[in-house]
Amino acid sequence: MIDRVFDNYVMGPMQVAVSEHLRGGGMDPARIDEASAQLERAYGWLEGWLEQYAPGTTIGLIECAAAPALFYADWIAPIPPSCPRLSAFRAHLLALPPVARCVEEARPYRAYFPPGAPDRD
Repeated sequence: MIDRVFDNYVMGPMQVAVSEHLRGGGMDPARIDEASAQLERAYGWLEGWLEQYAPGTTIGLIECAAAPALFYADWIAPIPPSCPRLSAFRAHLLALPPVARCVEEARPYRAYFPPGAPDRD
């Protein structure tokens, strides 16, 4: 079930915000604000869920869904300080060797991220 949470409640709103940026001049800021609000609600829920989840060094379905979702969603709506477990989980995911390799190999293409990629990660 948790992989679906990342797909539907993290990746979904992130994609709405990115789609709005792709629209260019026709961008609807209200849709971006709503997507950010949805991400913040999801972050809060995931923060609570992480009280019971102990990430390991193996990569399962949860990590496969969470890594890209949190990587990009945090660029749209940064994970707030009120979600330290979620921030730590994102950092843990980015430190996993296969994820780190993907992030590094994609670095030359960051300029193509429609809202603009932050100078971090």
